[in-house]
Amino acid sequence: MSSMEMVILGAMTILLLFWLRPGIKAAVARGKQAPADWRSLFLPLGLVVMFVIFLIAMV
Repeated sequence: MSSMEMVILGAMTILLLFWLRPGIKAAVARGKQAPADWRSLFLPLGLVVMFVIFLIAMV
């Protein structure tokens, strides 16, 4: 990738972040007010870890 393409890609990334910033800010504000439900995070994460361990053990 040429340096000009990298500069254009970086500029597009920064513009995308500025474009999405209001939505991200609102989502973070709603997330702080929502009750914490850690089980909904750890259950799928644990299942994925167990599946990966199973796949490694099968080799």
